[in-house]
Amino acid sequence: MDAKHVSALAIIAGKGAYPRLLAESARTQGVQRLVAIAFRGETDSVLRRHVDELHWLHVGQLTRLLETIQQSGAKQAVMAGQITPTNLFRVRMDRAMITLLRTLKQRNAETIFGAVADALRTVGVELLAASAFMEAHMPAAGVLTTRQPTSTEEADIALGLRVARITSGLEIGQTVVIKEGTILAVEAFEGTDATLKRAGRLGGPGMVVVKVAKPGHDMRFDIPVVGTHTLRLLKKYKAAALAVEAGRAILLERDQLIAAANAAGITLVSAPPPSETSVHVT
Repeated sequence: MDAKHVSALAIIAGKGAYPRLLAESARTQGVQRLVAIAFRGETDSVLRRHVDELHWLHVGQLTRLLETIQQSGAKQAVMAGQITPTNLFRVRMDRAMITLLRTLKQRNAETIFGAVADALRTVGVELLAASAFMEAHMPAAGVLTTRQPTSTEEADIALGLRVARITSGLEIGQTVVIKEGTILAVEAFEGTDATLKRAGRLGGPGMVVVKVAKPGHDMRFDIPVVGTHTLRLLKKYKAAALAVEAGRAILLERDQLIAAANAAGITLVSAPPPSETSVHVT
């Protein structure tokens, strides 16, 4: 992202380290003013130390979201960090959000966030790609860790890429877990953490996790993100490998993530995206 064209940036901040790292990177790249929209019960309050303004909202308060960003003077915004999936059924939706949802024939991340992006545009705010200012956190293709995948793990990664690209395209989920050619779990609405837990109970040590963006994914939101929390879960359930797609995933605190994976003997693979290769990662 060319920071010289962004003087003020609004960060629509979900949970985890992603909003903080985005704020740090944007500041380093020259953005002068950072305004964060935080959500109660989701956003880490540490973000306050890294932005000029922080405004607390409840998930579902669309009118306040639009008014706050418009009043901030920011003309660009980025969505950073997830909202706990089950909380989407427990939100205090205002009238604007209820009206927005009623216009949608299907309700999933792309349709909901796409409609929010359209609403932002009505108040003069452009929603940038979720990867804006985060290019250094997006790995090129290759094996990122010391240990190379075994032939069995390579086969599982290839299968996982093929399956995950299909399931994500059907709006089912971005993550698939495989072990020795058997699909243990496919992510649905419960999220990645619950998917890994379910797969760990079924398959035990040695599972391979694959996380992708769906074909034609709108990179403004819901881009696959892996952080140290995910790595801790992989270690807990004794996973053997994790694969993402090069240029289509963000690795938060990348150096720490790779170091922790090396210490745990977990292989991290950044596979070429489907336009560049087949599903094989050898």
